[in-house]
Amino acid sequence: MSEGQPTYKLIYFNARGRAEHIRYIFAYAGIDYVDERIPKERWPELKKSMPYGMLPVLEIDGKPIAQSNAVARYLARKHNLTGRDEWEAMMCDVLVDTLGDLKQFISQYRTEEDLFKKEEKKAKLLKETIPFYLNKFEQTVGENGGYTVGSTTTWADFVFAVALENFENIFGATALENYPGLRALKKRVHEIPAIVGWLAKRPHTEF
Repeated sequence: MSEGQPTYKLIYFNARGRAEHIRYIFAYAGIDYVDERIPKERWPELKKSMPYGMLPVLEIDGKPIAQSNAVARYLARKHNLTGRDEWEAMMCDVLVDTLGDLKQFISQYRTEEDLFKKEEKKAKLLKETIPFYLNKFEQTVGENGGYTVGSTTTWADFVFAVALENFENIFGATALENYPGLRALKKRVHEIPAIVGWLAKRPHTEF
């Protein structure tokens, strides 16, 4: 670690989940950090000590910071991953927040316990909700030459690459077949040498 560099500890479960795009930023920027993965059985005990009782949390020189996208945005600003100007930085937020809306719909489907309601939600997702959002994202990536924002790699690209990988895990390998731009975006991110290195060594988890 270089002199003057903060010490970082990323605390999350043994999962990609809401922390993986932060790990991508660390890998891309070549930042040393502790990747602390909490066993789920320890979570009830640790929850009370976490800001707002949630994970992930990033400790910066021992100070805990909650909210995954706030953490990612902070790191992205420090390491030139927010685009070329304030407009592109704002558009990163727009794309990430809009993707978050879609992820919320998918989460509601995945956590539904009533099997009949779950099938109803899945049908609506696949017929209406997912095509609506993915068509918008496909258009945006096409207009930006393969990037979510502008013409350079941003933290939004990492958020999308992680989400698209999870999307295929949930809905199958052919789920993105009608979205070549999004497939290419994920492929481009996963071919960045620093990300290749991270993918090769990260623990295997379902999500």
